[in-house]
Amino acid sequence: MHGVFLSELINQTQIFFMRTLANIIWHIPFLGFLSAFSTFLLGLLLVVTVIGAPIGLGLMQLSRFLLTPFSSEMVDKSDLNQRYNAVWEAYSFIVRILYFPFGLILTVVTIIQIIGLCISIVGIPLAIILSKSLSTYFNPVHKICVSRFTAREAAQAKARARYFN
Repeated sequence: MHGVFLSELINQTQIFFMRTLANIIWHIPFLGFLSAFSTFLLGLLLVVTVIGAPIGLGLMQLSRFLLTPFSSEMVDKSDLNQRYNAVWEAYSFIVRILYFPFGLILTVVTIIQIIGLCISIVGIPLAIILSKSLSTYFNPVHKICVSRFTAREAAQAKARARYFN
């Protein structure tokens, strides 16, 4: 019994160190912190304009994801059972429609970047990060950055709800 627990603990520790190493590598040679900082500034600019607040808040969450991309995930707030008032929901829907052409262009450009990065072995980690954040580039409204554990728990709860309902 203790051997299984110790084995699991060692496995979890190894995973933690590998994710930490991957996050460090993402920041040092690939300058991931610049990507996170520029995304945060764009989100802040949109929040200050008030009109783009839903998109800006999503981009600020994306910048948080870009700080630790191998330890966190972007999920929809509805997966975490968070509710909004009807006015904010309607406003977010309108902003989402207006953002659609820009989000589509940004998503296509990101896909081209991912293909280019996958050509070289060195660029594959960056391509993985960009592919994980594609849905947020396309539609940042109501997205939130959470730990992998929280995202896994939310996905399991959603699967259980579908299966038992």
